[in-house]
Amino acid sequence: MYYLSPTLKSTQQISDDLHEIGVDDWFLHIVSKDESGLSKQKLHSSNYIETLDVIRDGLIGAACGFAAGIAGALLTMITQPFGPDMHWFGYVAIVFVWSCFGAWVGGLVGIASENKKLAKFHDEIEAGKYLVLIYAKKHQEEKIQQMMASKHNEAELAAVDANFLNPFAELKMTT
Repeated sequence: MYYLSPTLKSTQQISDDLHEIGVDDWFLHIVSKDESGLSKQKLHSSNYIETLDVIRDGLIGAACGFAAGIAGALLTMITQPFGPDMHWFGYVAIVFVWSCFGAWVGGLVGIASENKKLAKFHDEIEAGKYLVLIYAKKHQEEKIQQMMASKHNEAELAAVDANFLNPFAELKMTT
């Protein structure tokens, strides 16, 4: 669940209330342009894996590298630059090297890219709001939503991520 909070004080209170109902820091991250404020308040800030597109672009790069590796292995098989008796392991190595190269290039592209899911909230974050990412277990979702509705009506439920582990899954926007 992704909540937009208007102030640091509100975000601190949300964090405290989430801890009270059993949400650990491991499942709670905050995206903000005010990293020093989060640090001073001892709030669990988001990490590079969450804010950048390293995983998503790395997987795309690996898939492209795999395709290039297959093409390279087929080309090697047809042209036989290493002779007609090349072992099958050589073809596997070609595909593996190209896949790794693609993942590396994709990861480098991802380091320079904002996370596609969080990009939808870029303007709000730049305007000073705090995006609270809550990775809740299914049995906690209703309790969290009830607590947020009763204690923190200043924070708006902005989106729900049904599968936060999948970098290709779309967010279900609530606003």
